[in-house]
Amino acid sequence: MNQAVFSQVRFRILLLVHLIFIQTVSAQEAGFRIQSKQGKAPLAEVSVHTADFSFSRMSDETGFVSLSGMPDSVSRLWITAIGYQTMVVKTEGLSGSLLEMVPRITTLNDVLINASARTGVFKTISDFDIQLRPVLNSQEVLRLVPGLFIGQHAGGGKAEQIFLRGFDLDHGTDINISVDGMPVNMVSHAHGQGYADLHFVIPELIEKVSFNKGPYEVDKGNLTTAGYVAFKTRNYLSDNFIKLEAGQFNTFRAIAAVNLLNSSAVEKGRSLYLAGEGTFSRGYFESPQNFGRWNGMMKYHGKVGRRGTLTALISTFTSKWNASGQIPDRAVADGRIGFFGAIDNDEGGNTGRVNTSLEYNHRFGDGSTLKQQIFHSRYDFELYSNFTFYKEDPINGDQIRQKERRDIVGHQLEYRRAHQLFAKDAHLEAGVQTRYDMIQNVELSRTRQRNIVTAPMALGDIRELNTGVFVEDKIILNPKWDLSAGVRFDVFSQQYADKLTSLDRHASSSIVSPKLKLNWRPNDRLQLYWNNGQGFHSNDARVAVIQNGRDVVTPALGSDLGGILKWGRHTMIQGALWYLWMQQEFVYVGDEGVVEPGGRTRRYGIDLSIRHEMFRHFYADLDLSLASPQALEVPREESFLPLAPRFTSVGGITYRKESGWNGSLRYRYMADRPANEFNSVVAKGYMVTDAILNYQHQRWEAGLSIQNLFNVRWKETQFDTESRLMNEANPVSEIHFTPGTPFFARLSFMLRF
Repeated sequence: MNQAVFSQVRFRILLLVHLIFIQTVSAQEAGFRIQSKQGKAPLAEVSVHTADFSFSRMSDETGFVSLSGMPDSVSRLWITAIGYQTMVVKTEGLSGSLLEMVPRITTLNDVLINASARTGVFKTISDFDIQLRPVLNSQEVLRLVPGLFIGQHAGGGKAEQIFLRGFDLDHGTDINISVDGMPVNMVSHAHGQGYADLHFVIPELIEKVSFNKGPYEVDKGNLTTAGYVAFKTRNYLSDNFIKLEAGQFNTFRAIAAVNLLNSSAVEKGRSLYLAGEGTFSRGYFESPQNFGRWNGMMKYHGKVGRRGTLTALISTFTSKWNASGQIPDRAVADGRIGFFGAIDNDEGGNTGRVNTSLEYNHRFGDGSTLKQQIFHSRYDFELYSNFTFYKEDPINGDQIRQKERRDIVGHQLEYRRAHQLFAKDAHLEAGVQTRYDMIQNVELSRTRQRNIVTAPMALGDIRELNTGVFVEDKIILNPKWDLSAGVRFDVFSQQYADKLTSLDRHASSSIVSPKLKLNWRPNDRLQLYWNNGQGFHSNDARVAVIQNGRDVVTPALGSDLGGILKWGRHTMIQGALWYLWMQQEFVYVGDEGVVEPGGRTRRYGIDLSIRHEMFRHFYADLDLSLASPQALEVPREESFLPLAPRFTSVGGITYRKESGWNGSLRYRYMADRPANEFNSVVAKGYMVTDAILNYQHQRWEAGLSIQNLFNVRWKETQFDTESRLMNEANPVSEIHFTPGTPFFARLSFMLRF
């Protein structure tokens, strides 16, 4: 399918959605609005319901709650949100009013189980965790997802390696990551498919984290196999603030965020703020890392007329660093280098990204909503690595350069509407998503001292277009049962112009992904669910064209059977049995410029999350993940999936109050796992403990954070790699690793004004 055909398909899909779904009525919808008493900002995703949940609604991003369809017999409504005091209000005279919720640290006694197909079964845990455990840095952002592990192995500026549900996800191959609706993953990236660099996010500006495991969300397309993570930054700043941090290894960080409009503008539903962050660290390696990063963001949010809101943002990020890379066990064992040493001191890189987004939300008179977003990202990337040292080139060494420059443009349209289906209440969600990547000079070259090219290996331009259409209907069978059925259709067009061979190749493909979810809520303390669906990830454009258009996308079939339980007054438990099967895939190995077949795989396992309030202000949490990953269609003794995690656990205790002393003590544990297909080489497990202590005042906050409290020696990332050191006669295959953080203390001070 050529470019012209894809353009026509995209146009017709957009036109069809506009003609079918954009219908308004003149009647004004009954409802009310909710805002925070502190800062007067609208509150989204507040739960409004009757005592028995026979009537239930969620506030939208303007704080509006629709009362359409509420039975006349309803006299009282419960209004609940994590982080706010619960309210009980009379329905008489409620329509047209404005309610204010009082912020507070939520106790587990206040939490009710009320997940939906829209918010997901993890919403309660996610909101509770982010209230108790605000993130401290960009790395901590992803650790909010239960069972998700990350590892850094290139000096802090490279995207982290991600592990989840029996997957070594590399840098994002099978997990869909977005921020404010904009994709983070980079398809057909110079370093690896799905490369997801979250370092452009300022942690203090994160308001919500939505996530789900498995391929079950109809609005999440490419790369959603192990799951997705969606971050949302704040529309409103409750206070201006300045924060300073200083720590070991010459580490410094400063951040400031200020409102550019006054408080009266916020009360009228308008906000504009500016934030900036600067970070520098020499690093704990023997060879200075000299990591530097600067982030900036400006965001506007405001009402448009009586029924619309407009959100506009621009963010920028640039980073530069040196790296010690991955070092071989033998070089440390025989004393050639230290545990924090390096073989090639020229590793490192630089990267940058500029994002712009414009989003418009409109609520029609019948209660339906329409969201449209357009976005653009300009991205630069340059990385120098050396994984094999002198194996391929005994004279110059094996250093490689991976480089690219890309522009991403996209458009998203999403429509939601409550309606009747078979005389039952139902909720329709439909949309169109289009993303176009224009990648210039995707390069892989062998280099010496970074700037001297010894052998060009790959160079070309990539064009990749993905258009997806989705629709899902959730029918409320009765107050206890609901069923969601949906389908997603994606089409791909990929082009690679090889500048070394002067060949210009094309590939195209499409895939249909059905979804089915069943929820049972017998009461406000228990919900059971059964999720089923197909997801997929696209393969690198260079793989697709080499395979003559075959295997552009790799389907994955998944199923989750689980539940979330409020046990007693102070304990919440979420657990699931899960299964995921993936079809044959081809992988472009960016470090070598070759294509490797992946084969069919299957994974199954158990996830368990527990949140417990031990006593007033003291909370404990525990996440356990057990997985059995296996390659299929190979002898059993060769069926191990390298680096796939099999058992992980994360947990801790937290003392949390609105003011005064706060603190937490947390651990993360990853068990031993196979490093190759035969399990003859093992990646050793580790357990690391972190601690935080701070004092919070109404206008200021001071704190101490310590990573690796007990100063254990651990290997953060590990690979079974064949390499040759200088003067070695033959290559050696063994574990190559990046050392994890030693004891690392930082002080911080924040002033609010």
